[in-house]
Amino acid sequence: MNFDYDLFVIGAGSGGVRASRIASGFGAKVAVAEEYKVGGTCVIRGCVPKKLLVYASHFAEDFEAAKGFGWSVGETNFDWETLIDAKNKEIERLNGLYIQTLSNAGVEIINGRAVVTGPNSVRVGEREITAKYILVATGGWPDMPHIPGIEHAMTSNEALEMRSLPDHVVVVGGGYIAVEFAGIFRGLGAKVTQLYRGEQILRGFDDDLRHRLADEMRKKGINLMTEVNVEKIEKTDTGVRLTLTDDSVLEAGAVFYATGRKPKTAGLGLEEAGVALDEKGAVMVDAYGKTSVDSIYAVGDVTDRIQLTPVAIKEGHAFALTLFGNAPTSPEHDAVPSAVFSQPPIGTVGMTESEARARVGDVSVFVSDFRPMKHTLGGSSERAFTKLIVDKKTDKVLGAHMIGADAAEIIQGVGIAVKAGLTKAQFDATVAVHPSSAEEFVLMRTPRS
Repeated sequence: MNFDYDLFVIGAGSGGVRASRIASGFGAKVAVAEEYKVGGTCVIRGCVPKKLLVYASHFAEDFEAAKGFGWSVGETNFDWETLIDAKNKEIERLNGLYIQTLSNAGVEIINGRAVVTGPNSVRVGEREITAKYILVATGGWPDMPHIPGIEHAMTSNEALEMRSLPDHVVVVGGGYIAVEFAGIFRGLGAKVTQLYRGEQILRGFDDDLRHRLADEMRKKGINLMTEVNVEKIEKTDTGVRLTLTDDSVLEAGAVFYATGRKPKTAGLGLEEAGVALDEKGAVMVDAYGKTSVDSIYAVGDVTDRIQLTPVAIKEGHAFALTLFGNAPTSPEHDAVPSAVFSQPPIGTVGMTESEARARVGDVSVFVSDFRPMKHTLGGSSERAFTKLIVDKKTDKVLGAHMIGADAAEIIQGVGIAVKAGLTKAQFDATVAVHPSSAEEFVLMRTPRS
């Protein structure tokens, strides 16, 4: 059978773009459909614009710290609209680069929403298109609870496009997006209240990091309230009124929801085409990204495995190698380094302490709790903390965790060591870079347990 394309990709985000480009490089005829902008969640409305706002939110503390180093900082003021305009300009630049990358690779970009109509067919608008293989890479979308007045709440999508910063923002949620935006809003001058229904923020992360971040956020003036949720939202002349599960009422300029993300599969025609989805709507795939239909594959957040941009890129690359590069490749999902751009930031790779004790049993835990050198003159009371979890039987480092300045930069290098399966003895044999916070990972000698 003759097909219009060898590969048709739905979604031009990180995973879809990488798969398209690599497959085309192997000689495949490739088209990618995108209903919004090329670049996906990360570039357009996720990690990239979020990180730019994180940078902006640090300056107030930097100005304060500068005094301890002999700098006289004059009067300062912040303008949210200027920041958002600058952010938008950068996103447009990146969007253009992604389009150029696909075009240079010979990939056809089709603007519009694609719907799967069969094992080898899709529809974009009124156009029916056939393809030997279909790759679903539509990513995820903020998941909002069904409570009265939820239409008055915003998500990260809308927060990144606000034209002014409210005086008081209520952040609902306890995951990484929630704590990151709480830090952004607070650092840029807003009063922030954060509500989380669980007992502690950042479920799934190492407990030491969770507790330390909660303490630091409160010290920075964020009113972090746990074991409480919102029952209903009402619109007011000045913003919103929230009725909470403890019967209290909270008024604010805006309410921001970060209560999870769900795979963006609704209305794609997948189930009608025979593609199996799980109870969350995620596309179910095997180790190579193949769905229950042999000609349809999926990568990235739409599969709800590890919702990280670099993971989607790895999956997209592995997919192209498998189908078009004559090199079957299964993307690895173990020892994946990640960061939370909270304030202070978190870097983590491998098992948490509780995971290691449950899976391995006998482990040693090494920790270091210290005040970063910058703060000794800068005046901040913020502390940093590093942690290694080691298998007592093999001496292998199972997990590494850090909270403190530059944690994201530091954990990348440590992640290589954990991925390579290095031992604690090999960490100990590595010469420290002094003076730095990173050196703590090779200086911890006495186990806490």
